[in-house]
Amino acid sequence: MCGVFGIIGTPDAAALTHLGLYALQHRGQESAGIVTVDQNGAAHPIRAMGLVSEAIPAAALEPLIGNVAIGHTRYSTAGSSTVENAQPIMARFKGGVIALAHNGNLTNAAEIRAELEEQGSIFTSTMDSEVLLHRLARSTHDDPIQRLSDAPECGVGVFFQC
Repeated sequence: MCGVFGIIGTPDAAALTHLGLYALQHRGQESAGIVTVDQNGAAHPIRAMGLVSEAIPAAALEPLIGNVAIGHTRYSTAGSSTVENAQPIMARFKGGVIALAHNGNLTNAAEIRAELEEQGSIFTSTMDSEVLLHRLARSTHDDPIQRLSDAPECGVGVFFQC
């Protein structure tokens, strides 16, 4: 069980997401994170171990500029309890930036991971959510919505900067 929160269209997106994560703290106490995107398309991440108040103190919100934000509180059901598995997970790829916050388990994550590793993917975490990130980045579609259609169906909060 995890908590996922997102907001778009307000300059204080990080602060509102921070408050949303406090409200969702009961869904995950292991780690917390926020990624914002500013007007220039630059992504600004923070993620750390611990409760929201420990992982993201109020002072840490200052560099999280932008009017789009997603946040995550984690309770690990897949993968170890390390900062590498804290979310939102973010990656830069040829089309821009992908940030992903996921709640749930991917039942076929091991098979997808093996397939992606066979094709040259390099993973930085042990969580099942990272396979979604790789699948999204490898999609040949230009449109973000079409990219999502290439990913397995599940409850995912995701934004793209293309």
